[in-house]
Amino acid sequence: MGNEKKGFGYKTSSPDRYSLLKDFAKSNRKNMTDAEIILWQYLRRLPSTFHFRRQHVIVDYIVDFVCLEHRLVIEVDGGYHSQPLQIESDEYRTLRLTKIGFTVLRFTNEQIICDIDEVMETINKVLYND
Repeated sequence: MGNEKKGFGYKTSSPDRYSLLKDFAKSNRKNMTDAEIILWQYLRRLPSTFHFRRQHVIVDYIVDFVCLEHRLVIEVDGGYHSQPLQIESDEYRTLRLTKIGFTVLRFTNEQIICDIDEVMETINKVLYND
């Protein structure tokens, strides 16, 4: 777990996994959902001490947003995340990310679109209490 916890610099995945997932991550960055676009506009305005990356590879996953310095992952959940198999998959993913030292916050598209101020308040509480 030594290398997994530290990551590989900006590549927080094993080199073989990273090379497979990086193209998917790049495609995801070009095809963001409306909720992801809104959240990104807010995250990128945070102070530089809270540098976020979009669609970043961590272990075997592409997370929506991550602040590596503060080990915070933010996931934006669309409608399919309420399906039983996806709920189970999301829980396992959160568990794995937590085990390697990340805090994971999940927000629905609706939360971001309808109440971005509340979403940002939650994110700021985690960042400033780090």
